[in-house]
Amino acid sequence: MRDKDFFPDIIKQHPEAEIPIDCVESKLVQAGDQQFIFMEFNDDVEIPPHKHNAQWGVVLDGEIELTINDDIKLLTKGDSYFIDKDVVHSARIKAGYKDLTLFNQKDRYTVK
Repeated sequence: MRDKDFFPDIIKQHPEAEIPIDCVESKLVQAGDQQFIFMEFNDDVEIPPHKHNAQWGVVLDGEIELTINDDIKLLTKGDSYFIDKDVVHSARIKAGYKDLTLFNQKDRYTVK
């Protein structure tokens, strides 16, 4: 079930990010050469192994099983993670998962 009031207007005012996952709602905050993305997943989803520039995130609600270099971690509300540049990672994300992710890349996503 979606909590439409989870993110306040100060976040909702930002543009949506073009993320190629059907069940994710997002807000993109451009910060110089980095991007903050607020994400909310409406369905369970599996993210296949991939790599990119460094990424840091904090779980705001819900649950994610994150695999980084074959190390599997179950993360829940309040947990944070860091993925260094070019490190292969994947994820199993549960419906209702919400997070804030910082990508060390100014063009990781475009505005939808």
